[in-house]
Amino acid sequence: MYRQKGFSLIELMIVVAIIAILAAVALPMYQTYVAKAQLSAALAEMRPGKTTIESVVQDSRNSALVNAAYIGLAPSARCSAVSAELAATGAASISCTLIGGPAVAGKELVLRRTTEGTWFCDGTPFDARYRPTGC
Repeated sequence: MYRQKGFSLIELMIVVAIIAILAAVALPMYQTYVAKAQLSAALAEMRPGKTTIESVVQDSRNSALVNAAYIGLAPSARCSAVSAELAATGAASISCTLIGGPAVAGKELVLRRTTEGTWFCDGTPFDARYRPTGC
């Protein structure tokens, strides 16, 4: 007697349905992870500029000299535009216009320094779930 080997159409359809359900759950989680990683990478690029600004403030140097090039920032694969400024009062900001996925592309991430010397991350345009720790 001849016995047929293989999978039936119903079995294959069930496997395809299970894979589709798993993909539907995993894709949004992956996109959130990618957006958060892009923000974290941009923040990591901006942070070294804080040291230069702090040394300018501590040494009472001319704050008018401070710009993105002075603190070592330049447009990169993560930031399409960067800027930095330091006011005579000691308030400062470092900003980066992000390149990346639709959740972050074109939005601006800003590190701000208060006149008291505390730095904080202004991640206002981003959803809370995308913001890295410390932002």
